[in-house]
Amino acid sequence: MATMPQRQTDYRFFSPAIPIVIDNGGFNFRAGWAGESDPRITFRNLVHRPRHKATGEMVTIVGDHDPALLKYFDCTRSSFRSAFDSNVVYQFEIMEYVLDYAFERLGAEGSQVDHPILMTECVCNPLSSRSKMAELLFETYGVPSLAFGVDAAFGYKFNQQKGICSEDGLAICSGFTTSHIIPFVQGEPVLEACSRTNVGGYHVTYYLKQLLSLKYPYHISSITWEKAEELKLEHCYVSFDYAAELKLFQKGTKEAEEKTTFWQLPFIPPSQEEEPSEELARKAALKEKQGQRLRDIAALKKFTRISELESELHDLEDLVQQLEEVEEEEIYPFLSTTVYNSRQELESAVHRVTQSLRKARGEPLESEDKLDTSLSEKYSLINVPDSELTPEQLKEKKKQIFLKTTSEGRLRAKQKKFEEELLREKQNQQDEEKRLENPELYLEETRAKYRDLSERLEQRKRLKTNGSRSNGNNNSSGGIGRGERLNSAQKERMRLLTTAAFDRGKGEDTFGAKDEDWQLYKMMSKDYDDDDDSFEEDEAELGRLTTRLQEIDETFVAKSDMELLQGTLEIPWPRPLTVEDYKMTLGIERFRCPEILFQPNMIGVDQAGLDEMTGVSLRRLSTQYTEAKNSMCNSILVLGGSSIFPGLESRLEAGIRKIRPYLSPLKVVRSMDPVLDSWRGAASYAAAMEFPTQIFSIQDYYEKGESGLRQYQIKYSL
Repeated sequence: MATMPQRQTDYRFFSPAIPIVIDNGGFNFRAGWAGESDPRITFRNLVHRPRHKATGEMVTIVGDHDPALLKYFDCTRSSFRSAFDSNVVYQFEIMEYVLDYAFERLGAEGSQVDHPILMTECVCNPLSSRSKMAELLFETYGVPSLAFGVDAAFGYKFNQQKGICSEDGLAICSGFTTSHIIPFVQGEPVLEACSRTNVGGYHVTYYLKQLLSLKYPYHISSITWEKAEELKLEHCYVSFDYAAELKLFQKGTKEAEEKTTFWQLPFIPPSQEEEPSEELARKAALKEKQGQRLRDIAALKKFTRISELESELHDLEDLVQQLEEVEEEEIYPFLSTTVYNSRQELESAVHRVTQSLRKARGEPLESEDKLDTSLSEKYSLINVPDSELTPEQLKEKKKQIFLKTTSEGRLRAKQKKFEEELLREKQNQQDEEKRLENPELYLEETRAKYRDLSERLEQRKRLKTNGSRSNGNNNSSGGIGRGERLNSAQKERMRLLTTAAFDRGKGEDTFGAKDEDWQLYKMMSKDYDDDDDSFEEDEAELGRLTTRLQEIDETFVAKSDMELLQGTLEIPWPRPLTVEDYKMTLGIERFRCPEILFQPNMIGVDQAGLDEMTGVSLRRLSTQYTEAKNSMCNSILVLGGSSIFPGLESRLEAGIRKIRPYLSPLKVVRSMDPVLDSWRGAASYAAAMEFPTQIFSIQDYYEKGESGLRQYQIKYSL
């Protein structure tokens, strides 16, 4: 679990002449003071910018913090981002967040850093990346000077000082996303002979995660990237002979069983204790009591609703009766004391409350025949001829026609919906009666109806798409002609067009002279597919059968859901889960994942492995290094975060020996600390008396600019 590095409190006690050493790695960011043995702060070189769930404010989180803290943030719309592309910094906005956090943890106050900085970079770092990094450090933080050096070179020099390797040798550095081979002659790296492959520890972890996810699809949510990284560090190793190791596990020998490890997921067994019958009876009685209470509440709500509607209807009827006794000229003053502006609004309110009351009681709504009289009284000007109306009455007539049409359409829609609901309830009631009479027979008949109806609908869909005939080749795309892909309606339209064109092509084009000619357009606009109307009805019936089967059959799975299940990894368990189902086996995966360092083509990377790259770097050495080439292979140092796999040195030695002359000296050793030796070598280099002669000052930056950085190169042998 990642924790926030503690903020240092002794920043002001360091002299401005003491450099800050930064190992800017693709996985971890390390920073500390020159001359010390360990970095002061270490954190993941990542930036996350989620929003706070309570305030909605966007915050910046640097590093990989405790997941318990991230629960207060909305992390669904953002993800961790790195400033690196492979091992080159290209996102300097993210790099600025990382440097801000690092300097703050070191104890620097404000944005000004008054110490020289030694920063590591990848070998043969592009000038554009180095220039942007210098611009960021000089102009944003105001550092007085800085120096750039290769991390693997610092690690090699540190081990050389400890007597692990010699001046002439090779450094094999396998990092987070890339691996490098760097030759050294007299303590200095030969950059023109370096090699790189884009495979590292990230790819090993991701490959392990993929293999376990394919092997255990039921627990894919538990196989996170962090857990795969932990399993890689604990269990993975490099095999001396990959093919022989595979055969060992294929035969299932005792040695293979000894090399197999297990990862046990948390498992909570289901309770096996059966509750006593008295407890079951008590729970059933309590459940029935709660159900009866809910039914009583629903009945009370219905009774209250009916009472309120009856009272409202009674008040409206009294108001209508009073309105009948009022003179014509006093209607408006009388209505001004109410919420209604006209007699029509009052009648509409009475009709609305009546319909709501009938619906609440479960009675059928009023038919259109009963409403015709009220509508005719409400819209009195509709049936009056226009010649008998004044211009104002004509406007009112148009308004009444529009209102009547809208009201009738709305009432018809409500009536149709109500009738459909009544029909559906009646059908469901009949189905339930059949089911109670013979449940097994009813279930079998319902399944047969669903199966026949779904097959018929699928066949009609295929006919609509591909046509009703086959050309005999079972070819669903290339062998079917256009005429065979048309449905009956499209074929009828084409027949009408062909007939009309043939008839009109015999002589003068007189189409349109007769009224019956225009009937052709009406015929073409019709849908001649007689099944289209029933198609929607069949789909609605299929949906009803699906819902019904889901209610009465626990094992039923709709065809649409089955298609979705086939595309997912979630598979229903055929039996109760046991502790064995939560145990993951790591066998071949232990050595198969690190093998991509030697065979990158296993994950689709068409590049050379570590042993082959060593031969490439040796061949790139010019003739002036011929004497040093022989002694170089006697001092091969392995370092980097991805070089900690057991068996890596022996596998490298075996692979390199195949490409070297017979009986040539060869020795592969591991760095004292493959992870921290790069930072320790840089800290030792920055503490040397000659370090100020290797820096690139801010004055050089303003005077020389990018051209000065192009020529800038430190000397590692001080």
